[in-house]
Amino acid sequence: MKLAVNFAWHVHPWESLLKLVTRAEALGYSAAFVDGDIAMLGTRREADVLDGWTTTVALLARTSRIQVGSLRLVHHWNAARLAQCVATAERITPGRVRFLITIGDRPGDEKFGLPSLTASERIAWLDETLTAIRALWRGDTVSIQGHHVELKGARVRPIPAEGSMAIGIAAAGPRMLELVAAHANSWDINLPAVPTHVERARNRLAAACQNLGRPPSEIECSQMIFCRVGHSGAESPGRALAEYRRLNPWFQNYADEEIEPSLVAGEPAACRVRLAELAAELNLDLPVVDLSGLPLEPSLRTLEELAPDGN
Repeated sequence: MKLAVNFAWHVHPWESLLKLVTRAEALGYSAAFVDGDIAMLGTRREADVLDGWTTTVALLARTSRIQVGSLRLVHHWNAARLAQCVATAERITPGRVRFLITIGDRPGDEKFGLPSLTASERIAWLDETLTAIRALWRGDTVSIQGHHVELKGARVRPIPAEGSMAIGIAAAGPRMLELVAAHANSWDINLPAVPTHVERARNRLAAACQNLGRPPSEIECSQMIFCRVGHSGAESPGRALAEYRRLNPWFQNYADEEIEPSLVAGEPAACRVRLAELAAELNLDLPVVDLSGLPLEPSLRTLEELAPDGN
């Protein structure tokens, strides 16, 4: 089973993050994800809050095989600039950039002069941005007069070797799933790992693909699965649930009895089995071991305990 891993919530300084990603590479993980475009985390005012894109590129430079990605938020980027940055990283480390984007919603953005827009406006912005990026990656000279993206004869170099790159979109709702159908090679399922909810979203994506005459099977499915591996009951489901709630407040409308079975917690052997079961139930091409918020040493132990088969 292919596995990726997620290190998030800015709990790791650069030195620890580098140690974790290089260890994940040695253990055979396919990809590592780190924090993305977040302007500020109010609960960690004195700790480092590493810029996601800078960190991604630095990790690509310090590793040799593993893919590395972090989440881009559309309103943080000019479309042509983003196209050039991602294509440049692809030129330097071919096939290893995981380009993942979504609409985001960070109330603190206004403090940094970033626009405050409705979800509908950000979805429209993302649609315009991805349309522009695809054209720029083909090598076209692009002029667009949109509501959010305005380009006047823009052209970027380098361009990807194939004239394109895989685009991943983190999405859950119907309108975002329409963008997945229209633009994405990979769908990051932005839901708790609850099979009934994932299946409902998958059906909506299939319908959106059908409207465009596109086979849904063309789209890779990835999803984060919250993991807390321990020994002798140190990581019980109840404790894992409390930590999940603290780190994922945006899923507060889901009941505990739905969330708890979606968590992987407990003894290592049982966690390996449950992780494989969930990946199969959710029909995932790339399950992502979610270690967000977990300190260095338990993260290293978990990487070892859940390493892909053959390591």
